[in-house]
Amino acid sequence: QVQLVESGGGLVQAGGSLRLSCAASGSIFSMNRMGWYRQAPGKQRELVATIPSGGSTYYAESVKGRFTISRDNAKNTVYLQMNSLKPEDTAVYYCHAEVVLSATFPSTAYSYWGQGTQVTVSL
Repeated sequence: QVQLVESGGGLVQAGGSLRLSCAASGSIFSMNRMGWYRQAPGKQRELVATIPSGGSTYYAESVKGRFTISRDNAKNTVYLQMNSLKPEDTAVYYCHAEVVLSATFPSTAYSYWGQGTQVTVSL
């Protein structure tokens, strides 16, 4: 069983910063792609940023230049540094990870989600 636990959400004024963390625990062999999604009230969940185990990061256009995704493989943790926050960034932010549970071949990655953390940006 794998759990993803997010932390770091909260209330911040426009222009401020927050850093989200997501720690994975459980029976983990390796982590492939990790990422952050968000869902605002009345809207669909949208991709914010992803980071593979190796290679280039991806950012939604709306957050490019303001958000930075990073990971610590030793800690099975992914981070999202959010700067220059805007009221339209207000949403529940969800962590996602593709987890390989064992070293068997061929390997299979399973999809896991965190419970979400609220980010509210006020004017």
